[in-house]
Amino acid sequence: MNRIFSSSLLRFLLVGVANTLVGSAVMFGLYNLAGCSYWVSSAANYLVGSVLSFFLNKYFTFRNRERSWGQVLRFIVNIAVCYLLAYGLAKPAVRMLLSSQSVTVQENAAMFAGMVLFTGLNYFGQRFFAFR
Repeated sequence: MNRIFSSSLLRFLLVGVANTLVGSAVMFGLYNLAGCSYWVSSAANYLVGSVLSFFLNKYFTFRNRERSWGQVLRFIVNIAVCYLLAYGLAKPAVRMLLSSQSVTVQENAAMFAGMVLFTGLNYFGQRFFAFR
């Protein structure tokens, strides 16, 4: 249990706060202000946030000094899988739960739920796969 919930979890959550602030501004701004779709808005969040996340989590959270393209590839695969799972599950679940609400309310709630799911999946993916 200590291996899962080590001091890296606290550092990961701090990095997550920074990523959440930046990514949320991008995602909700694109969706609500620029009129972009659910998928474009949420994907832009993770493109921007992933670059920040890679460097902060690699060096600060997991204190990993490995320099390899394999690690970059593992990170990209992790982000892609976590994104597709989190947002792919969140949208239909929220649509069902909030079926009486407008599409805008449903999709904003789904993006929030996707963020929460992504965070959990991403921690384990980075901890045990990308920066193992």
